[in-house]
Amino acid sequence: MKYKIGDQVIMKKNHACGTNLWTITRVGVDIKIKCVNCNHEIMLDRLEFEKKLKRIIGDNSENI
Repeated sequence: MKYKIGDQVIMKKNHACGTNLWTITRVGVDIKIKCVNCNHEIMLDRLEFEKKLKRIIGDNSENI
């Protein structure tokens, strides 16, 4: 799978704030994602991210 900065993704489990929509802010060996609702950021290794990923929505700039 290919991920790029700015892509919005839906994770399998909801965050504590109630949403499961995240934006990718860093891509490399680790992937950093930011919660769309509360702006909390977490960093996951690529394998863990792929296990927890439900769906890729796409680039955030396309929706503007």
